[in-house]
Amino acid sequence: MGAWTGRYRFTRLFKLAVIAVASAAPIGIGALAQDAAPSPGGCTKADFETVVDQSAGALRTKKNWTEDQFLKEAVPYVKDNAIDDFDRKTSELLNKIVSMGGEGSASATPDCGLYQLLRGHMSELVNTQNAKWLYMFQKIDAELGE
Repeated sequence: MGAWTGRYRFTRLFKLAVIAVASAAPIGIGALAQDAAPSPGGCTKADFETVVDQSAGALRTKKNWTEDQFLKEAVPYVKDNAIDDFDRKTSELLNKIVSMGGEGSASATPDCGLYQLLRGHMSELVNTQNAKWLYMFQKIDAELGE
């Protein structure tokens, strides 16, 4: 796989993950999943993608990395033990949410307690993703000296 293809896949998967999590959000960052609809804070999907692209580009420029170097050297900014913990928590929450969807659809009558628990898991998922992105951007900003 060429460097461009690898970077494209990495960037595309990154953006798809953001959109998937954002679209599950009951409020706030949920608007990131829509190109034109701003959230209460005024951030669209395109705005977020621009910030991500600018941060990655600034890091690459500061370090004077080639495309291949960027794909290798930037890994610590998106993959470490803390990020693994965020990803593990995200996976656990997604599994809970999916299994609860099956339970709810199999039920003959609505279960409001289950609904509240589901909303709690979804809120925790959004909070986990927000914390993960904040952590990653803080790492990049610290490297950039911002």
